[in-house]
Amino acid sequence: MTVNLRFDIAYDGTDFHGWASQRDGLRTVQATIEEAVRLVLRLDESYTLTVAGRTDAGVHATGQVANMVVPASSLEQRSIDGNPGRLTSRLNKLLPADVTLLRVSAVPAEFDARFGALRRHYEYRVTTRPGGPLPLRRLDTAAWRKPIDIDVVSACAETFVGLHDFVALCKYKPHATTIRTVESFTWEDISTAREPQTYLARISADAFCWSMVRSLVGACLAVGEGRRGLDFAPRLLTLSKRCDEVPVAPACGLTLTGVDYPANDQLAARAEATRKRRTADEVEQADR
Repeated sequence: MTVNLRFDIAYDGTDFHGWASQRDGLRTVQATIEEAVRLVLRLDESYTLTVAGRTDAGVHATGQVANMVVPASSLEQRSIDGNPGRLTSRLNKLLPADVTLLRVSAVPAEFDARFGALRRHYEYRVTTRPGGPLPLRRLDTAAWRKPIDIDVVSACAETFVGLHDFVALCKYKPHATTIRTVESFTWEDISTAREPQTYLARISADAFCWSMVRSLVGACLAVGEGRRGLDFAPRLLTLSKRCDEVPVAPACGLTLTGVDYPANDQLAARAEATRKRRTADEVEQADR
C-alpha cells in the first residue's frame, strides 16, 4: 500500500544549481529535499520527487509543487502517526534556511505535480535604477542597465499571449515540444520613493519550456529600451529555431509563485492530455 505525498515548497535559488538533481553532486533543491525525506521516512534512493517546474540555477520559488509516492508503512512512526501533515515540521528541522516546506499533504494516486498541472505562474522583478536594486532586494530583483518604456514593454508582452510555438525563445531540448499557451503576460510599474524605476512582470501559461520565461522577459526589455523594434516579438513567433538576438534576463529576478491543478476527479484526464505532444497544426488552427 502506498501514499502519494504532495510537497508545497518555497526556496531562495541563489545558492542552488537549479531544481534538478545532478550526477556531479552539485547542490540542488531536489537533492536537498529528497535527502531529508529519505532520512525521515527511511527510504532508499529509488524514491524521487516529481516537480511541477524545473527551475534553473538562481531562480526562486514561493509556490513550487512536487509529489512522491511512498510506502504507507513509512508514515507509521510515533512522531508522524500516519499523518502526512506532521512531516512538515519534521522535515523543516533538517532543511537548510534557504528552502522550506510550506506543507505536506496526502493527495489522490492520480495526482502528478508535473503532468497534472493546469498552469504555472511566475513573477519577474527588475529595476533600471542606475545603482541597481537595493541591497536587501539584490537576491530577488534583477538589474537592467538601460531605462525602459513600460507601455512599450507591456505592448510587447501582449504579443506573446496565446497558443504559439516559442522555439525562438527556448533552449534546445531533444524531443521536447516548444508549443505552449501563454494565458496572461502583464507588466506593472511598482516604483516607490525608495525603489524607483522598478517593474514587475507576471506571466502564466499551461507550461514553459527551458529558458522560456527569462527569454520572454529579455525580449520585452530589449524592445522597451529601444534596442529592438516593435516588430521583434511578432517576428520571433514566426521563427523555426532559437533566436540569438533574444537576451536572457538574469535568473535572480524570477520567482515561481504558484501552480494550479484541476479538481481531484479530473486529475487523471488532465495528466493524459498533457502527455500528448502538441503539433504545429494546433498553432495554425489557433491563428485562423
